[in-house]
Amino acid sequence: MEPTDPRPAESSLTDLLAGLPAAATALWCGESTWTFGDLDRAVRRAAAGLRALGIGPGDRVALWLPNTPEWYVLFLALARLGAVAVAVNTRFRSHEVQDIVGRSGCKALVLWPGFRGIDFPAILAGVDPAALGALEHAVVVGGGAAAVGLDVATVAYEALLDHPPLDQAVGGAGDGVVLFTTSGTTSAPKFVCHRQGAIVHHGRDVAADFGLDGDGDGEGVLQVLPLCGVFGFTLAMAALAAGRPMAIQPAFDGAAAAAMIHRHRLTVSVGTDDMVQALLDAVPGDDPFPSLRFMGYAAFNPALEDIAARAGERGVRLCGLYGMSEVHALYARQHEDAPLAERVKPGGRPVSPLAAARVCDPDTGEVLEPGVKGELQLKGPSLMVEYWGNPAATAAAFTADGFLKTGDFATMEPDGRFHYLGRMGDVLRLGGFLTSPLEIEEYLMTAPGVAACQVVGGERDGKPVAVAFVIGEPGAALDEAALTAHCRAGLAGYKVPARVFVVDRFPTTDGPNGVKIQRAELRRMAAEGMAAGAK
Repeated sequence: MEPTDPRPAESSLTDLLAGLPAAATALWCGESTWTFGDLDRAVRRAAAGLRALGIGPGDRVALWLPNTPEWYVLFLALARLGAVAVAVNTRFRSHEVQDIVGRSGCKALVLWPGFRGIDFPAILAGVDPAALGALEHAVVVGGGAAAVGLDVATVAYEALLDHPPLDQAVGGAGDGVVLFTTSGTTSAPKFVCHRQGAIVHHGRDVAADFGLDGDGDGEGVLQVLPLCGVFGFTLAMAALAAGRPMAIQPAFDGAAAAAMIHRHRLTVSVGTDDMVQALLDAVPGDDPFPSLRFMGYAAFNPALEDIAARAGERGVRLCGLYGMSEVHALYARQHEDAPLAERVKPGGRPVSPLAAARVCDPDTGEVLEPGVKGELQLKGPSLMVEYWGNPAATAAAFTADGFLKTGDFATMEPDGRFHYLGRMGDVLRLGGFLTSPLEIEEYLMTAPGVAACQVVGGERDGKPVAVAFVIGEPGAALDEAALTAHCRAGLAGYKVPARVFVVDRFPTTDGPNGVKIQRAELRRMAAEGMAAGAK
């Protein structure tokens, strides 16, 4: 049933920050501590400095930074000005930076040239200047006003803070304030735009669901995912909305992150399965993090499929999550007290009481009953404003009654939760039935010697088929015929992979939320392998 509660009045990010206790701790980064008062003063000065550069309402500024206090300060300063932050991953290189900064029409680019020894000026030297026609300034963090490889005016971040504080706030709750790039299969990612009011609203919903909004002390957040991605960003906004402290790292280090949990008695976090493993490796014992109530996680590494069970045995509860750029991260999560089998499912219950989720037939739009697979559609206060600069894509993304068509494959649970199964582009239509690759992958993982598995779609004799890629356990000698026979013994015939290829590793790519398997590359490999087998 769709919620009918009236939508409460929204706040701007400036009003949110102004309402927080000035003496309370806002950030820990290394050995530095920031209060909300420190943050507010820096934001006002940075806003004045950016305004002196000509940044005003609606202007875009690219933040090509890791997790630093400067990212936080500049984002909130842009909100104060009514300007828009464009989130750029520090792992992006010339082509990606040129495309994102150029197409979004950024007037300024902020970067830290010395971060992790990366030669950012050399990366920028590979950018076509003609593609950055709107760019006027580069703001340098941590390195004075050194040359950055672009023919634009360069200013040190510290110089922005030399300006008298800007008390006037131009940006309001209804103004767009951040652009995230989608991670779809198109060559030109879309820009997802979110409003200030929606960010504050969703931050408060996440804070309440995570238990960060209670009275008193003792709640803090470990922030290890990049702020340039929606998962890291949303957790940071939840901490801000609750007025709770957040410990950040410019680059993830398991031992240092574990030390921060102990030092600051942090209670919640969100990360990838690889990050969870690094934390567990850093601290021995049966109860390595007694202050940590739970950790939301995303499963990207097939070799760590048992991470939730192993973490639970040591007192660390992992919870499945759901999010995407268009609805923010942490849109839904599983409860930390749920049984393990339910708790680890990606998806869960929407954190907002005003949100609604449903699963529909992708062809007819019919709303499906619990347990029936289809496309996940979502509604709620955290939805994007638009795909910036792309009204046709924006219109196509929504149903007539205002639900976002996520393009994700899912089922509804009888109790109102949903279970994310994969991208619709990854879903296979085999023998006339929609089939999740995960179902075949999980069964192949029960075969002796199989350590990891990925299944994608292929084609044989003009008909769609499943194609599997498996990695063997150390010393295992995997045989394709035996693996195919294993599938025939336990799966419907149309689900049995046409080919099972044994590989040493899966193709991967780095993203803002961790390492992801390149399913598009697997599909290319499947097509190549099937063609070779047909000769």
